[in-house]
Amino acid sequence: MNRFAVVLVTVSALVSGIIIPILELNESHLFNSNWPDHARLHEAWQLMTNSALSALAVFLIWSDRAPRLAILLSLIISVPFLLAFATASTYGGSMLHTDGTQLAVWGVNLGVFVALVLSSLLLLSLVLLRPEKPLSPKALL
Repeated sequence: MNRFAVVLVTVSALVSGIIIPILELNESHLFNSNWPDHARLHEAWQLMTNSALSALAVFLIWSDRAPRLAILLSLIISVPFLLAFATASTYGGSMLHTDGTQLAVWGVNLGVFVALVLSSLLLLSLVLLRPEKPLSPKALL
């Protein structure tokens, strides 16, 4: 088992499955009275789905049952976030707080920065776990 991949999947799961839900269980997100009820339902669904996928990824990587699948599940959470950020102008999305501020690292929104770093490292770990034979759906498991 590749310890680098185990650590990355675990850190990714902590971020997407625990830290982000904790940060979004407040009046600016899930309990935002300005959001339509339907949008809040989708927010709750997204948080629960990401937490469940994260838990599954941790199980798969720690049990060494399907390390590649664990990495892919982690990427399924982080990469679409980056795509949503990249296309935010097309649907009126933003990473800015309602007061126009944001947490940033070197001028990059903290959430985007973390997702970029984790996604890049997860992709690297996927390459490091690359099988010697061509990758097939069965090789993911």
